[in-house]
Amino acid sequence: MKAVVAVDGPRGSLLAEALQREGIEIVGVTASVAPAEFAADRLPELHDADLAAALSAADALVLQADRLSLTSALVGLCDRSGVRILPLCAEAVDAPLAGMFGLAAALPLDAEPWRIAEALASRAEPAVTTAAASARDEPRIMVVWGPPGAPGRSTIAIELAVELARGGRRVALVDADTHSPSVALQLGLADEGPGFAAACRQAERGELDVGELARIGVPLGRTGVDVLTGINRPSRWPELTDSRVTAALEVCREWADYIVVDVAAPLERDEEIVSDLDGPRRNAATLAALRAADLVVAVAAADPVGVSRFLRAHADLRATIGATPVAVVANRLRPGSLGIDARGQVRRTLERFGGVRDVWFVPWDARSTDAALLAGRPVAETAPKSPLTLAIRRFVGEALVPAPPVEPASRSPRRGRGRGIRRPSRTERSATGRASAEIAPR
Repeated sequence: MKAVVAVDGPRGSLLAEALQREGIEIVGVTASVAPAEFAADRLPELHDADLAAALSAADALVLQADRLSLTSALVGLCDRSGVRILPLCAEAVDAPLAGMFGLAAALPLDAEPWRIAEALASRAEPAVTTAAASARDEPRIMVVWGPPGAPGRSTIAIELAVELARGGRRVALVDADTHSPSVALQLGLADEGPGFAAACRQAERGELDVGELARIGVPLGRTGVDVLTGINRPSRWPELTDSRVTAALEVCREWADYIVVDVAAPLERDEEIVSDLDGPRRNAATLAALRAADLVVAVAAADPVGVSRFLRAHADLRATIGATPVAVVANRLRPGSLGIDARGQVRRTLERFGGVRDVWFVPWDARSTDAALLAGRPVAETAPKSPLTLAIRRFVGEALVPAPPVEPASRSPRRGRGRGIRRPSRTERSATGRASAEIAPR
């Protein structure tokens, strides 16, 4: 077995020496991104003859895998050359890349050399990540929509993406708003570079793949969320056509376990009434995303004006998406604008006039949202224990990605107080009750 080690720093040389002792013949040691750059070059043999010779002689490539080093061009080159890629991941968020490219299961970067040698000697089947396997029966593309009036669509979309990324899932956050894109502004990201518009242009030409999406996407810290920023000027809306958005979102299904799409509010088709020519439509991106959605998260502002606007637009939403499931979130719940039993009033109004039976409530948390906006970070990072974060966490865990049922622990036949178990005090019970009431869905 001959192998090339592509691992950064002194770790690469140490790993190569250890693999030599395990019986693996090392024909080359290089940086992690060198093979990807080599594969992307049109005339690689003229630029790096040593790496070309090493890869041509190798049976396997031990690669420190991340979004820069593991690309579709490299995978294609190795497939044509008969070189097997063994990915090593320094962080858990990079592990799903192996399954996306059909590779064997990724090992930790600090794995023992004998484990890496055994993996090289074995012919493991391509790995299917737990998140990807569990997502087959779960909504993959979730579109966050809401009526006009700023009910908090972008905030819910950001927090939803961050919460979905918990547990090592790879999540893509897409800003497809053609009227007032704001995801990049809220997160302090630059929106001058390539974003979702660039992905749409490449999708139209048939050049968009997983590797290109990884290059275009902007990682959101260590959350496991990659952001495809929106257009930086509303006048660029003709770039997000129906066919482009549809094609780009289909490629996103191969890139991420879950895709959260933030769209604009309007659903009108006024351009089709004015002209029957096949031209760009201002709301085409919203309509295309809604048609591609597996689930629509409909956001309503929990106040009299917001609920009225939601009910008037809800019929148009249903006419657009057909039988696609809808999860209704009443955002910014506070008793001041609704009086006594604010939660019950919103629930009864939506059920009576809109037929909406299940409603999830997110409380008004101005202090946490202001701190997150000031820092340019998600609320889940700046205030992980805020009522807003807890409400989103419960919404995701119970409505979107339900956790597997836990078998109840067997009880002891002896009755009485258990050893080492303390009964909570009255203060603790009342505090727990107040916290549960803040995030109860209905």
